[in-house]
Amino acid sequence: MSAETMQNTVDVRKKIELRDPITASVMTVLTFLIMLRSSGTSNITWSGATSWFDIPETHLPARPFTIAMFLIAAVLTAFIWMKAVNRKPINGWFLVGVSLAFVLGFLAFTVAGKADAHLPMIALLTGGLTFAIPLVFGSLSGVVCERSGIINIAIEGQLLFGAFLGALVATLTSNVYAGLFGAMVAGMLVAVLLALFTINFRTDHIIVGVVLNMLVLGLTSFLFSTILTEDNGALNKVNILPKLPIPVLADIPVFGPIFFDHNVLVYLMFIVVIAMQFLVFNSRWGLRMRACGEHPKAADTVGIKVNRTRWQNVLIGGALAGLGGAFFTLSQGLAFSKDMTSGAGFIALAAMILGRWNPRGAFAAALLFGFATNLGITMQTVKADLPAEFLLMIPYVITILAVAGFVGAVRAPAAEGKPYPA
Repeated sequence: MSAETMQNTVDVRKKIELRDPITASVMTVLTFLIMLRSSGTSNITWSGATSWFDIPETHLPARPFTIAMFLIAAVLTAFIWMKAVNRKPINGWFLVGVSLAFVLGFLAFTVAGKADAHLPMIALLTGGLTFAIPLVFGSLSGVVCERSGIINIAIEGQLLFGAFLGALVATLTSNVYAGLFGAMVAGMLVAVLLALFTINFRTDHIIVGVVLNMLVLGLTSFLFSTILTEDNGALNKVNILPKLPIPVLADIPVFGPIFFDHNVLVYLMFIVVIAMQFLVFNSRWGLRMRACGEHPKAADTVGIKVNRTRWQNVLIGGALAGLGGAFFTLSQGLAFSKDMTSGAGFIALAAMILGRWNPRGAFAAALLFGFATNLGITMQTVKADLPAEFLLMIPYVITILAVAGFVGAVRAPAAEGKPYPA
């Protein structure tokens, strides 16, 4: 049998993968509906894009623009279906293109035909990156823990306790950077309990994570009601990290304010993502961590202390999640309040899964969810023709759709959630 015949036989036997075609088709249909309802002009402002010169406001004819977006989405969807029917690998960028066409069409539709509505593009993109901060740190915490074999459901509690202790330490020391350190310590304190119960006491990881979330929620709510509110000015002041714009780079049109005009927490986020991507896959530490999460017995055979490695990684993950919690108080400039993380830890878990336990993928997924969060806020600002409750649902709906539609069959680390020795 020739090689070509064998390949054709394999292609026939291979199951048609419909996840990507169906997802693309749904977004294309939505883009078509947007096109039908679009009329008038969409006004887009570029305020804050650069200090070198003023970028004039963009006036897009809504109907022609959404027609163009629909045609792009339709063509890319046709390519995706063709690849799927022929049982060929589907380039993921086709689906990304369909998604971008849908999002751009939706943004144009939101402000179409409203003379007093202007879409602040720079604020939308910058805010999306900002809201991704806790999700990035939380998802990286999940990557570090789960790659070593520990399921970290307690990210929500680590974020919340990081926000609490970060605000408290920053207030007591009158130093916002000390608050960052306090937030890291808070995340590690929760991580100590997580490691103690899952590694030493061999308790079910999911149950421990849920209990720790409830514990932190109850503890911070109690302390807030009994201590912080009694003398709010003494223990729960508003502290905010100062902006540190990078000279020249911060003034690059459009890209400058989005990437180079932030506080130290954003720059730390970029550094940590790059460092983690390298360390997880190109260092001895990363190899040992992955060995403990995939085949701990084999790791033990070559002299790796499995449980010690897991303890170290859970503590590192706790510190990362604590930094993410500092966003809610020290980066946003808010005093601590009850349950202010509002489920961000669970969205961070979804970002980790969507990113396939990869720091780079988790970062991209967190950016998607951060953009979705800011999109809902921006839509309220421009008075979109949607109920406010629906707009608040946007990040959670997109989280569900992304995980259900884009993840497909993913494989978690083989020894995840399993105690050692078994």
